[in-house]
Amino acid sequence: MDENQTGGIYRAINALQAELAKEGIAKDRRNQQQGFNFRGIDDVYNALSSLLAKHGVCIMPRVVKRDCVERVNAKGTALFYVTVAMEFDFVCSADGSRHTVSMHGEAMDSGDKATIKAQSAAYKAAAFQTFCIPTQGDNDADGTTHEVAAVPEELLLSAREAALQGISTYKAYFSMLTAEQRKALAPEHESLKAAAMAVPE
Repeated sequence: MDENQTGGIYRAINALQAELAKEGIAKDRRNQQQGFNFRGIDDVYNALSSLLAKHGVCIMPRVVKRDCVERVNAKGTALFYVTVAMEFDFVCSADGSRHTVSMHGEAMDSGDKATIKAQSAAYKAAAFQTFCIPTQGDNDADGTTHEVAAVPEELLLSAREAALQGISTYKAYFSMLTAEQRKALAPEHESLKAAAMAVPE
C-alpha cells in the first residue's frame, strides 16, 4: 500500500474525533447505588453508529482472554466477577487499513450478564480513548476544589465487605467508585487493601 492507502484509517479516526468533539457524550445516566453519573454503552452506540458509517470505519472486536471468579456477596448471593482482555480492529472500509486497540474490561453480576458487561466496558473505553470523546459539563479536575469529608459510614461498610471477599473483589469494588468516593476512602484504602490480600483467593 502507498502512503495514501495506509493513512486511510487514521484520517477517518481524525474525522470522527472532530465531529465528536462538537457534542461529546454527556454523563446522563445515574448509578443509584453508588451515586455517580456515567455514559452507558447505548449512548456510545447511538453517538458512534451513524458517524462510523459516514466515515467508513468498522470496529471489529475479539476477546483475547476471559477470566471469571465466583464470589459471594454480603447477602450470600453468588456474584460473578469477569475480566476480559479484548482487541478492537478499527478498519477503514475504503482501503482496508487498520489500527488495533487493546483494552481490558471488568464487571460483576449475580446472573449471566457479567461477560457482556465486561465486553461493553472494554468497548466504551476503547471508543472513549481512541476518539477522545469529551463529556458535557464540568469534567476538569482543576475546575473545582472540594473539601474531603470523613468517610461516610455506608461507604466504609461496603468497602470492608468487599475486602472480606479478597483482593480481586476489593479491586473491582474500588474501581467502580467515583473520584470523590476514592478520596473519601483514601485514609482507609491501604489497610483495607492489605486485609483483602490476606484473604485466600
